[in-house]
Amino acid sequence: MRYLKKFLLIALAVLIAIQVPFIYRRYQLGKVAEKISASNASRIVRTDDKFDEYVGIIHAHTFLGGHSNAKFDELIKGANDAGVDFVMMTEHWSDDYDTSALTLNGKYGRTLFIGGNEIDTADGDRFLMIPGSAEAASLRKLSTDAVLAKLHAEHRLGLITYPERYKSWNASFDGIEVFSLHTSAKAINKFTGPFDILWSGRAYPQLTFAQYFRRPDANLAKFDEASQKRRLTLFTGTDAHSNIGFHLFGDDAGHKLLDIKLDPYAFSFSMARVHILLPKGTPLTRDSAVDAVKSGRFYIGIDAIGDTSGFRFSANESIYGDETPAANVQQLEVFVPVTSRVVLLMNGARVDERPATGEIAFATSGPGVYRVEVYRDDLGEPFSQMPWIMSNPIYLR
Repeated sequence: MRYLKKFLLIALAVLIAIQVPFIYRRYQLGKVAEKISASNASRIVRTDDKFDEYVGIIHAHTFLGGHSNAKFDELIKGANDAGVDFVMMTEHWSDDYDTSALTLNGKYGRTLFIGGNEIDTADGDRFLMIPGSAEAASLRKLSTDAVLAKLHAEHRLGLITYPERYKSWNASFDGIEVFSLHTSAKAINKFTGPFDILWSGRAYPQLTFAQYFRRPDANLAKFDEASQKRRLTLFTGTDAHSNIGFHLFGDDAGHKLLDIKLDPYAFSFSMARVHILLPKGTPLTRDSAVDAVKSGRFYIGIDAIGDTSGFRFSANESIYGDETPAANVQQLEVFVPVTSRVVLLMNGARVDERPATGEIAFATSGPGVYRVEVYRDDLGEPFSQMPWIMSNPIYLR
């Protein structure tokens, strides 16, 4: 009995000692949250006479395509609670029915839903097809080139998802999902993650997950290489399913004694988003949103670590996504609403960087593909290791 008591005391001491780093990390996250709150309150707001900005999500699923039991009412509430203006749905295909037509299409509350599909090709490549099609299932029998030719003939987008698995890099795809919230969540450390969620998840849910984000080096390198050949868009995919968690004693009608969900839509939709620009006064519709994504007139905002709204990257009258003669541009202008480190990249290589509050100017170095990444160094590691903002390029020819 004496040895058992000693063993239990030692085990208890070890258990407490293991928790100390996570308790301290919760304290640190609280300090980061205070900084973010303060910077959001003091951010610079600049009037834009040319564009209206809308915040949205690309890559989301419900019960329709499998992999989730989430119903439409949960999705609508989550999107409205997260304050997103649009959600581009990408339901998995079915041989028996058109999932893109049966998912949400149209405006519900403040949010516009656009039906699309996640599709496969005979070459083993996977795309987000926006808008969707009743032929989504049959596309898996066609080559990647044939699928993209068909999509473009029908004025649909073919956006690469899971670029780490993609093979057909010479094909005419429209964009690359350089950052995936779902993929990042799966990469969370299996040992430290549960303890971080235990201690910090309730108080600081976004920061608890965002502290594991890292710059997607490989995917950005693939984008930078491909974009030197032709205009492309980079985007963040949420890949939201609302299907991670656990419950005790439930039935198929949704009645559960205990139901804890770690990835509700409102949470996922507040983390990493796309901010599109529409010409002033242009209504947000399916066609205008799809056109903005196609043209690259948007940027990625990791809004979990601060409100990115209002960021701009321009060259004279051109904005991200545009192509313009290099001879007409001597400098590139960047506006950042919060003091941050701004990095200018040309053809994927860092050519300049500097701290910024408000507007700064970078000198150009001739023709090339220019884009910027913005970092919140003020938040410290690990948050400073992940770009807060990633712009689409301006193409100087």
